[in-house]
Amino acid sequence: PRDAWRRNPENSIDQRRAQNFSAKRDFVDQPLTAIIDPQQDGKRFDQVLAEIFPDYSRARLQGWIRQGNARLDDAVVAPRTKVRAGQSVVLMPVLETIQEDASEAMALNVVYADADVIVINKPAGLVVHPGAGNPHGTLLNGLLHYAPELETLPRAGILHRLDKDTSGLLLVARSIAAHTRLVRALEEREIRREYRAVCNDRLTAGGTIDAPIGRHRTQRTRMAVSDSGKPAVTHYRVLQRFAAHTFIAVRLETGRTHQIRVHMSFKNHPLVGDPVYGGRLRMPPGASDALAAALRGFKRQALHASDLGFEHPVSGKEMNFHAPLPTDLLGLLQVQADGPAVDFEGMRWP
Repeated sequence: PRDAWRRNPENSIDQRRAQNFSAKRDFVDQPLTAIIDPQQDGKRFDQVLAEIFPDYSRARLQGWIRQGNARLDDAVVAPRTKVRAGQSVVLMPVLETIQEDASEAMALNVVYADADVIVINKPAGLVVHPGAGNPHGTLLNGLLHYAPELETLPRAGILHRLDKDTSGLLLVARSIAAHTRLVRALEEREIRREYRAVCNDRLTAGGTIDAPIGRHRTQRTRMAVSDSGKPAVTHYRVLQRFAAHTFIAVRLETGRTHQIRVHMSFKNHPLVGDPVYGGRLRMPPGASDALAAALRGFKRQALHASDLGFEHPVSGKEMNFHAPLPTDLLGLLQVQADGPAVDFEGMRWP
């Protein structure tokens, strides 16, 4: 059904699929057309549209139906209207500004960019979305200046969050088609996100934390492991053990707010420097002056989004990106090693 739309009914399946991938590049100038296939007979109009035009979410298509921008046999109908085989469909997508935040010029570390996706290496201290207390100067504001077309996408195309004081890679969709497909990929856990972190105390081995996360019952700005929360799964591996800390690699199956920080705290190994879930500073007995100074001076959670992998939403090519450890985290690790330089950057998922 996803290959059903066509400008010419005689096109082959491969030609129709190729057109489907390229449609987003010319939909502003001309309508998209399709013929209802026999296997779609009797289905809802909005359901069939979602099958024929998978570049767009069902919610967006429903809006276009109500606005008269999607027609069945050249008539405006309700989204729930049942279709018949052989009927014609015309869709005229309309780009609307849905992101009203101001664009602001700022230096962005753009790791990769094309017509469909942007990969950003976010520094610690940069807020991702505007909100209470941070109406300006966020990554979203900077992205709207870098790529003004993002104003037509939810959250300016930003697909997942990084906390203010977490550094590393963040994926942004640059087109409606890319946004729809990447949101689905996230939901189906097809996007690989890997992190580096330093936690308190020595972990004996890696493992998996499968514990639901929800809002804290009394402190609403915090998250907590809760039976009433949403499913959350975190995998972690030991990369290097120190006297009183562990350097770990972490992979997410789910993407709950503060997930790694909450899960490691739940396991009684909170991240070094975490101001919310870390509790009081844990100073190891006999810590050297250098280590003590490093721990006192590390004012953020020791967490970095190091690796990002996904299938390109248009070309289908496998995309993999790596962000080197930031200077502050690398410095914390080198002090912990207390000896010859160690290649922490070269350590990979075991």
